[in-house]
Amino acid sequence: MSNQIILEGLHKSFGDLKAVNNVSMKVSVGEILGFIGPNGSGKSTTMKMATGFLKADAGTTTICGVSVEANPKEAKKLIGYLPEGAPAYGEMTTIGFLNFIADVRGFYGKQRVIQIDKAVERARIKHVLHQQIDTLSKGYKRRVGMSQAIMHEPKILILDEPTDGLDPNQKHHVRELITEISRTTAIIISTHILEEVDAVCSGVLLINKGNVVLHGSSSELRSKVENHNSILIKVSPQNVEDLKRHLLTLPNISKIDVINETESNCNMHVYPKENRIILTEIAKVIADNRLPISDLHQNHIGLDEAFRKLTV
Repeated sequence: MSNQIILEGLHKSFGDLKAVNNVSMKVSVGEILGFIGPNGSGKSTTMKMATGFLKADAGTTTICGVSVEANPKEAKKLIGYLPEGAPAYGEMTTIGFLNFIADVRGFYGKQRVIQIDKAVERARIKHVLHQQIDTLSKGYKRRVGMSQAIMHEPKILILDEPTDGLDPNQKHHVRELITEISRTTAIIISTHILEEVDAVCSGVLLINKGNVVLHGSSSELRSKVENHNSILIKVSPQNVEDLKRHLLTLPNISKIDVINETESNCNMHVYPKENRIILTEIAKVIADNRLPISDLHQNHIGLDEAFRKLTV
């Protein structure tokens, strides 16, 4: 039985609203997929279909070889799921809720104690075990939700905003935990915290208005933005043409734009072909020809900027 989750051609509409349109992905053990997109893009709807909580209009989900559509009960046994908002029974204590989850998962006797203790330790919630869930902070509610999701050591772990509401130290711990769990588990993380993608994810799927925009790496996401890895050179107007002539001899340059900033200074934007790294070769041309410049640096596009440009 292969430890992977496979979504193929998922569709879901609510009346005239097409919430999810032909979304597919495959995540195997050892992989952490960052599932990102604007609010209302279809992320939570996709995850609800993947976990069997919402029926797809079309498409299939397979969990470790088990069809969610044909055998939902068996498929759900293999999934750990932290829904958006980490819903729980607020009138229960933390330990009462975890015992309830242990009942649902079929843990009894010594094994029950072992699984609860392990989940409590990993989520670091021991000191709130006897506190009513409604009285917990947003961050602790999220950590209680994480503990129930990992109690049965699932083959597939699906997390919707796992670090929402956590302080920086708590975020760091949860990210370490996710990385540790990924050694034996396939993980999907839906998040609007894009630093999380860089911190823990091995791949990224960007969705917008129900459609897949990109499925690849965070580097590929950045590469979709034209000025990623471009070079900005500050140069005086009288030296622009000479510098431009030398730079255009380089094979990895696609184009050069020049913007007059002041009478004594111009900004020269040098764009690479296919987002290649061209800083070293440009610096060599400038040094070899003793071309006078006042500044030189490489533009590195953040995920936030790439996200904005691809989802407007």
